[in-house]
Amino acid sequence: MTSPATNAAASRPSVRAAPGPTNPGPEVRATRTEETTNPPPEPGWRDLRDDGPGPARPVRSVFEAQIALARQGISAGSLDARLGSQTRAALSAYQRRIGLVPTGVLDRDTRERLLITPPLLATFEVGSNDLARLRPVPKTWLEKSQQTRLDYESLLELVAEKSQSHPALIRRLNPGVDWSNPAPALVLRVPRVEYPPPSTKAGLIRISLSERHLEVLDTAGHLLAFFPCSIGRVAAKRPVGDLQVVVVAPNPNYTFDPEVFPESEEGRRLGRKLVLPPGPNNPVGTAWIGLSRPGYGIHGTPNPEQVGRTESHGCFRLANWNAEYLARLVSVGTPVRVEP
Repeated sequence: MTSPATNAAASRPSVRAAPGPTNPGPEVRATRTEETTNPPPEPGWRDLRDDGPGPARPVRSVFEAQIALARQGISAGSLDARLGSQTRAALSAYQRRIGLVPTGVLDRDTRERLLITPPLLATFEVGSNDLARLRPVPKTWLEKSQQTRLDYESLLELVAEKSQSHPALIRRLNPGVDWSNPAPALVLRVPRVEYPPPSTKAGLIRISLSERHLEVLDTAGHLLAFFPCSIGRVAAKRPVGDLQVVVVAPNPNYTFDPEVFPESEEGRRLGRKLVLPPGPNNPVGTAWIGLSRPGYGIHGTPNPEQVGRTESHGCFRLANWNAEYLARLVSVGTPVRVEP
């Protein structure tokens, strides 16, 4: 993937976006099983209740566990109240951190150790500035390059990404909202979740290709953060071994190079590079962490619900909120180990 350049004048974005222009190919469809293997939410979505402020207590549901894990820097992907593969991986990471057997099961021992402090939900008041950001994302590379910013397409997209949530969860929490015609001063219910302020810098980033996750460790080997990630769909283009961070770029531009996308008919017609502006719908999202292998990096994505697939051109994709948090944890020179 072509390394992006930073746009220092751009404001810091924060959200997810519309599907990119490339065809993920048969490998993605063959390995993407989350949609069919995820069990339904707990009956009646009782785990979406909110008891109001109170002292820390053991988690009682998958939804509460997802929020509690995220508050510790352990991401289960987009919050959705489902015990899917990414939630099980996040639970395993937490269990390893505290010395339990990493089963990925929300068993009694894990519930009792994984505490959550109510309230679980917060309010999001839609402002005129939020609505002013909404704009359609063009379909072609050329049209995208002609925009001033690749921002959110819809209010649902903006709110979902700001709350690290699946759009379906936001809809469930806010029944009756007309998402196609939102008004200023609309007050929404969203999960109350934010990552802890970084207490130290990363000593190592460890990426597992087989498990499709990324771990951030401190210099003593303790887990600082855990994120699901997407990897290259072509095995030969997946970098394996020891690398290091060479650049950390928030709000990056993106250079579209037709040679990197030989499957793009538009790219073949253009025959030249294009620079796309920053924004959450930029192909590399809202943060770029360049690696010592030229053209490779860890970055955000316009499609957080698709993170965990084998679909990239070799880079490692994270949800935008995870890429932004990772950018706060790393420095130039941070070692990166990519394991099979």
